[in-house]
Amino acid sequence: MITRRCTQRQFLLRPDRATTNAFIYCLTLASRRTDIRVLAFLAHANHHHTIVVDTHGRMPEFLETFHKLVAKHQNALRGRWENFWASEATSVVELLDRDDILLKIGYALTNPVKDGLIDRADQWPGATSIFASLAGRSISARRPSRFFRKDGETPEFVTLDIHRPPGFDSLSEIEWRQSLADRIRLIETEARNERIQEGRRILGRAQVLTQRPTDSPKSCGIHRKMDPRVASVNKWARVEALQRNKTFVAAYRAARELWKAGAAALFPTGTYWLRRFAGVPVEEVIAPTLSAAAPT
Repeated sequence: MITRRCTQRQFLLRPDRATTNAFIYCLTLASRRTDIRVLAFLAHANHHHTIVVDTHGRMPEFLETFHKLVAKHQNALRGRWENFWASEATSVVELLDRDDILLKIGYALTNPVKDGLIDRADQWPGATSIFASLAGRSISARRPSRFFRKDGETPEFVTLDIHRPPGFDSLSEIEWRQSLADRIRLIETEARNERIQEGRRILGRAQVLTQRPTDSPKSCGIHRKMDPRVASVNKWARVEALQRNKTFVAAYRAARELWKAGAAALFPTGTYWLRRFAGVPVEEVIAPTLSAAAPT
């Protein structure tokens, strides 16, 4: 699960036709170039949640391509020159099993509902995969008129396929979509009941669309909080994953010391930078069966 915020929490991704089209277009280009499979996405006004499967260890390339293209287009659209994304590192969280994947897809698609902006997830006016996810269809986008050259190498039209998550092979397409729809309805109902109890009203689509891109939430952002690398409702799955990450770091450091000393070194699966730019040997990649993002 990938999450990245706009600088100063500004609404630089505020929904409009150009932004929605460009977000989908850039996401499609990045996924095509890096063989990343997209499971779900939603572009909030000042951040996005995108859930993908990385079976080839190319997550850094994907993030670089996707975020760079979105930033350049939006800056051209908004007449900006400064950094578009917040300086904090992109959050990339490995989802450990099928229940965690379903929970996070539901979380991403209903994020504006929980924030009190809309009543139902399908009312969000910005870029979202909810209709494709629930109907099992693809999403199309046209090359944006800003930033992208008409005579360039990028295609005029692109189509993004929304894939069924790994771990749900035992379900039919209808059963998978129904389980996701049930999860979304549950979140919507809980959010609605909470608003009623607290006497709050939703902001509404019309107000969302009239927000200025330079606006930001009135609430204070949370700083210096934990940045998790894995997510699971299963405690022991989390413990195992964290231990696996520690084992990787130890093996990487040992291999790097050997390599720096000029000795033969085999780097662990998941090594990215030295594999791509220095050509170091890496253990054979074993594709994950349930993870939504392979270690990078």
